Amino acid sequence: MSDVQSIGSSATAASKPIRLRDALRQARIEAADRTGVVVDLRDAEVARLEILNEALDPLFEQIPDRIDLFDRGISQGDTPRLWIDVVAHIAMGRDKRMYRFVQDTRFGRTVLAESHTASVIVQAVTDYVARRMVEREHALVATPMPEAVVQPEKKPRRSGIWSFAFGFIAGIVALFGFALFAALRSF
Repeated sequence: MSDVQSIGSSATAASKPIRLRDALRQARIEAADRTGVVVDLRDAEVARLEILNEALDPLFEQIPDRIDLFDRGISQGDTPRLWIDVVAHIAMGRDKRMYRFVQDTRFGRTVLAESHTASVIVQAVTDYVARRMVEREHALVATPMPEAVVQPEKKPRRSGIWSFAFGFIAGIVALFGFALFAALRSF
């Protein structure tokens, strides 16, 4: 009887069209779970971050093109990370199954969310993106327009050549006076 039920349930599942993307996602989840137990934990981290990256696609498609705050991508360093923007990223926890969403601040790293499930992290990233967009709006609105600074009216500046000419003439007169004084003294 149970064989008949499983055949019937698989027939119902077969009647629903399954998207290839969903099947690939499920296969990646299964492969990441299997790989998490095996030796190559780094590949499992990258696979889990890729799954999370795909889960974030609908969120980032909703962000207008004119907003360039976010630069999402996976870095393949010693510790693979899924970067959301310049200061926030998601890395895997020590057990390689827990997502850790952190933000770098001037006071150090702040953990924004931690969970074993991608949906919790997707919600945390959604909240983070919304807060960053609101901060951007406030920064753009709160920026005061520079006021026109009233400069005091300046008198036209005389050319430096007149100062030079006056100094030159005063020097000639002084030299002539000194020569006359020396000539009168010698008599």
